[in-house]
Amino acid sequence: MNSLNDISRGISLRWGLVQLAAVVTLVLINPGFWKAAVGMTLASAIGTYLAVDYIQKHKGVKVKLDDHPIDPTLQIANETLPFLRRGLNEETAQKTAEIILKISDVSAVAITDREKVLAYIGECSDHHKAGGPIITHATKQAVAAGELIIIKDKKGLQCPEKGCTLQSAVIAPLKCKGEVAGTVKLYQTRQGELQPAVVKLAMAVAQVLGLQMELAELDRQAQLVTKAELDALHAQINPHFLFNTLNTIITYSRTHPETARKLLIRLSSFFRQALKRHGHYNSLREEIEYVNTYLILEKARFRGKLRIQRDIDPSLLDNQMPVLTLQPLVENAVKHGIHHKVGTGTVHITARMFNGEMLFIIRDDGVGIDKERMSKVLFPWFGSGNGVGLSNVHARLKSLFGEDYGLRIMSEVNKGTSIYVRVPLNKNNAEKGGINGAGKVQSADCR
Repeated sequence: MNSLNDISRGISLRWGLVQLAAVVTLVLINPGFWKAAVGMTLASAIGTYLAVDYIQKHKGVKVKLDDHPIDPTLQIANETLPFLRRGLNEETAQKTAEIILKISDVSAVAITDREKVLAYIGECSDHHKAGGPIITHATKQAVAAGELIIIKDKKGLQCPEKGCTLQSAVIAPLKCKGEVAGTVKLYQTRQGELQPAVVKLAMAVAQVLGLQMELAELDRQAQLVTKAELDALHAQINPHFLFNTLNTIITYSRTHPETARKLLIRLSSFFRQALKRHGHYNSLREEIEYVNTYLILEKARFRGKLRIQRDIDPSLLDNQMPVLTLQPLVENAVKHGIHHKVGTGTVHITARMFNGEMLFIIRDDGVGIDKERMSKVLFPWFGSGNGVGLSNVHARLKSLFGEDYGLRIMSEVNKGTSIYVRVPLNKNNAEKGGINGAGKVQSADCR
């Protein structure tokens, strides 16, 4: 029979290959993630080494059921990978908690996000339940400080149920891209000190789960970029926009053939600009040029009903920004703001420096958005389904630069809508996470 070291090395090698294959796949999907991939591969290798080292140092400690003294961290990592690759939510947390409880010698397992209990399984599940807010001071402290918390007695658990048999616990923060996304909690019903193996298991499991969440986030970003590219292509051949533009050109061809000829050239330019785009960034100059082409076609359709005002800081024109950021917002202003307004409407496009970042404001004096629709406009399923919607731009900005960089929308019925977009000046921030006003690096959403 193989020695314990041989078994652990074999499992470690297989786990490392699984992680490496996942990272290579993501890089092939989107080469822009290579830096993150290298970092994560190194993290995985280090984690595997630490796991093997842990096994070698604790050969006599059995924290695994079924009489196989194989490191539980590796088995947990292997079995939870299919679930946490989908992110951290109630469903994946429940599956993950079940796996941890099955493999480890603990009495109960809980998994939380930053605000609520996502899953609880094991002893005392009659009164410890998922779905409620985090109430214990220790868990809140673990989330706030990002530190391991050990609860040595029943009092520290703060359970009001007199018949609760839980006696101690270890709470390990789940970190994704350096930010605390939640916690994993392992409970014991024994009185006295927690077994060192349980504490170390909690630390190792939290690190592995955090790595898997980062892989899930990279996967999600790759899917977002792919979806954005597909949506962008669909937007350029939006049948409604194309039909309306061609109909306008046909109308002009009868009375103003020279105007019709120029509009056909503009329409051709619009499609050519869309098809020649490569990569995920454009200069602001290119983005504004694309917006202007779109607006020339729309002004021909709406004529005097549509007015455009621009306030673009020329010093920003060579800075990079995500493709198809401004045009969908301008299209939204024309299509949903001005089109339904009685009388003339104005779309105002502003680009200027603000707090060391590029700030864009797309403002219209159209019909506005009522409160019910305002609560839904950033959801992916909301809208007409044609073109790149607000939700797509919102999600891409947050994915590239961090949670603080999504769209900010202000609107009042019959007065108009303003959409605010912030883009960091340094394109490399897209590979690091965004920077908020205080200079703190923001992680992408790992939930």
